[in-house]
Amino acid sequence: MLWIKALHIIFVVTWFAGMFYLPRLFVYHAMAEDTAGRQRFKLMERKLYWGIMAPGGALTIVFGAWLWSYGASGNWLHAKLVVVALTIVYHLYCGKLLADFAHDRNGKSHVWFRWFNEVPVLLLAAAVVLAVVKPF
Repeated sequence: MLWIKALHIIFVVTWFAGMFYLPRLFVYHAMAEDTAGRQRFKLMERKLYWGIMAPGGALTIVFGAWLWSYGASGNWLHAKLVVVALTIVYHLYCGKLLADFAHDRNGKSHVWFRWFNEVPVLLLAAAVVLAVVKPF
């Protein structure tokens, strides 16, 4: 079980690293004024989303479900599953934003993306507190 927990944590870190960095790329992409710069951001964003975030998220869920199968329970777990669901929604919304940038139809400002970039910090903090402290 410790190996499963270790792998779960490794993939959580991987997934969140992508979720911390992709919106930052969106900030710079929204500010880019030259075609070469926009194309470079499109490539970086696509590789980050599909090469790091998507596998990290999928493996986080796989190993988390495996841990859950060992009998974890309690209200803290129900709350954490809500946080996981919100994290998945955030991840999928990043994919929608990625597609908008890829098709040159982004309508959001770099300031909006700066605020959007703060959401995964809150999600990670909530998940860690729920998993470690188990407040209820």
